[in-house]
Amino acid sequence: MSEFLSKKRKVLRAAALCITVMMLFLSTNQSATVFAASNVEFVILNSYSKTMKIGDEQYLLAITSNGKKPSFSSSDSKIASVNTYGKITAKKPGTVKITAKIRNGEASCTVKVQKTKLQLSAKEIRLENGQSARLKVSSSTGHPVTYKSSKKSIATVDKDGMITARKPGSAVITATVDKISESCKVTVKKPAVSISKRSVSLYRKQTVRLTVKSTSVSVPKWKSNKKSVASVDQKGVVTAVKNGSAIITVTVDGVSKSCEVTVKKPVVKFAESEITMAKGEVRKVNVSVSSGNKPVFSSSNSSIASVDENGVISANEPGKAYIYAKEDGVKSRQRVIVT
Repeated sequence: MSEFLSKKRKVLRAAALCITVMMLFLSTNQSATVFAASNVEFVILNSYSKTMKIGDEQYLLAITSNGKKPSFSSSDSKIASVNTYGKITAKKPGTVKITAKIRNGEASCTVKVQKTKLQLSAKEIRLENGQSARLKVSSSTGHPVTYKSSKKSIATVDKDGMITARKPGSAVITATVDKISESCKVTVKKPAVSISKRSVSLYRKQTVRLTVKSTSVSVPKWKSNKKSVASVDQKGVVTAVKNGSAIITVTVDGVSKSCEVTVKKPVVKFAESEITMAKGEVRKVNVSVSSGNKPVFSSSNSSIASVDENGVISANEPGKAYIYAKEDGVKSRQRVIVT
């Protein structure tokens, strides 16, 4: 009889303890999942469900009927892990059960790890080459953001989300927080380009500077399709080389504009078609060249009449000779009679 009364008192004490603890920890009306063995061992938790964000850490408190520290375990540590002290760490979206266990009793807490939500300041950005724009990102966790460009040759992005256009085309900027990503499409527009002249006429050795206007910050690139006719430097200065036609092209970020350059044939004309000189006489030729360039002089017979580079004729011996003046492939002549 006394043995029966002793067992009864033990059961009543355990039941009283259970009721007291439940009143303390379950005042929030949470529903508990408790598994107890026949010897009335049990575990009571301070929470039976939790909602956490990735990176959050929270403690799960447990009271056991035997007063011993329970062991904690997670049904999926990749979603949420728990250490020996009941500290839960949320790692990735999903739902797990965190269990506190003693020898003959256990209780579980359902933990839901929320998916991180991202919001970008823009889903699409259009820029001129050289322009910059900042992509702002807000996340539900407030964790650091990492940025990446799909095509750095078109648009780059720094650690603060500052996007810089590099050349025309499209690139995707990806912002990532907690392994969750959102994207923004960046379009680098082709620039508007104009050239100061569409055609120009020059004589050999003459120059003209072409200018370009562009909405891009890129340095224009100049090119001649016939350098033997007209050359161009990288400042747009065109120099006529010889008569003919050439196309000067300026290119900015793949957009080109052209100017046709015509190098004109000069008119070379002597004031007199024929002159008479006495032997030993010296005379300077009278010749005009429309280009303003100095012609190249020559004689058909220097023993009769010679000419220097400045067009000074020397009558050497009686006879007849021709004095030539040549400029840019155009030649004219004057007859000289030496008496």
